[in-house]
Amino acid sequence: MEFDTRIGVSEPDKIYVHGYDLTEDLIGEITLADMAFLGAQHRKPSQQESKMLNACMVAICEHGFTPSSISARLTYLGAPEAVQGAVAAGLLGAGSVYLGAMEYVAQMLQDGWKKVGNENDVQIIAAQIMEERAEKGLQLPGFGHPIHRPIDPRTPKLFALAEELGFSGKHIALMNEIHRQFCEQKGKAITLNVAGAIGAVLSDMNLHFSVVKSFAVAARAVGLIAHIVEEIETGRKDCMAQKLYDFVEENTNYTNTKSARDKGE
Repeated sequence: MEFDTRIGVSEPDKIYVHGYDLTEDLIGEITLADMAFLGAQHRKPSQQESKMLNACMVAICEHGFTPSSISARLTYLGAPEAVQGAVAAGLLGAGSVYLGAMEYVAQMLQDGWKKVGNENDVQIIAAQIMEERAEKGLQLPGFGHPIHRPIDPRTPKLFALAEELGFSGKHIALMNEIHRQFCEQKGKAITLNVAGAIGAVLSDMNLHFSVVKSFAVAARAVGLIAHIVEEIETGRKDCMAQKLYDFVEENTNYTNTKSARDKGE
């Protein structure tokens, strides 16, 4: 039985990763985000690709108290001997609401262009996408935010950087047109959030939608380090997780269902 890989191999005095000598070609030469790009595209990124991908990952690295960071803190409270468990807990909620939306955005945009071809007008494609999703009862991913209204400050920054670096292509154009039509349909300004922006940007960087969420997860793993460190620095007694645990314990009403049944309630 044989197994094949192009990723990495170790020799007595050498380590090769994606065909590169780790110590000579990669260590001290590329960033962690570049390494993620290398894994996805099997080559080192250009200077422009490196700057764009790093910007996208920085944009979603940290959000303060979110379900993922709270999960990481609570898990660390229960298992401080396993930091990896706390980080893993913070990543398990990467789905349609948090982090995962950018994958669905990228798929929506890439499939949109694939179905109709590059000759069609972007307005027509946007309208078709919105109509199809409405017929299927599907929401438009990449829109709305509980805090950033009507503008997510990260979106114009990333789009401007994409324009500067040469990555403002047909997917960003399509996302902006969907946004325009969506706002017109709703009769008000709807936030085009960072997930929508990154899904469009990474699509214009020729990254397949299936790997887009991987970059989000990697970025969030880095951000969770700060939350765990803050728990350590604050101390177990006064840390956020302990306070939250105590608050829930003190403010939860227990209903004895057996007694209620016995009373006929």
